[in-house]
Amino acid sequence: MDKIRINKYLADKGIATRRKADELVSQGKILINGKVAKLGDQVWEDDKVEVKGMKEEKLVYYAYNKPVGVTTIGKQPGEEEIKDITQFPIKVFPVGRLDKDSSGLLIMTNDGRITKKLLDPKYDHEKEYIVEVNHPIEHTFMVRLRDGVKLGKEITKKAKVRKIDKYTLEIIITEGKNRQIRRMCASFNYDVRSLKRIRVMNIELGKLKSNYYREIKGKELEEFLKKVL
Repeated sequence: MDKIRINKYLADKGIATRRKADELVSQGKILINGKVAKLGDQVWEDDKVEVKGMKEEKLVYYAYNKPVGVTTIGKQPGEEEIKDITQFPIKVFPVGRLDKDSSGLLIMTNDGRITKKLLDPKYDHEKEYIVEVNHPIEHTFMVRLRDGVKLGKEITKKAKVRKIDKYTLEIIITEGKNRQIRRMCASFNYDVRSLKRIRVMNIELGKLKSNYYREIKGKELEEFLKKVL
């Protein structure tokens, strides 16, 4: 391995986020081969790196089932958001959002490393939804959703679409524009009655109950992190 900056080394080892690592370095709490590290220092893989006087920050990842009617973050007066109704063992934040009227899977974590790559559409990370609409689903509607829909000045990337029943479809997208699926459907005069996210990459909602969470760990976590780090 080539030399890497100390903050990236600590982040890659799961000790702290890069920002937190810089704070620890500035506070003189990081030692490299017994010497106090400075911001910008670089290390080899076999260098001895220690964190002194502080418990290492544990990076955690949860799959959370957001209920309908709850704001992901940034609530308005009279609204509830996730932190108002659910207590996690460690302070975490949602990666991305689901609008208030939607439900389903959110990744909750304290790992700032994964946010950019998970949300950036250029990486083609799949997100899967079950959508119920107000009119019978026609084949032409599915084809148009699949091939891309003009939203403002942009056209959505191609999607995978499968009809489940007369009013319900499954759609897989690789981007996440604001209220994207609702706007895509509205372009063809379909209103969304319900929208539920059931998968983000390899993380599945499964049978997780509304407003419950589970820790992502083991091989599931390894596979997930391999794609977003």
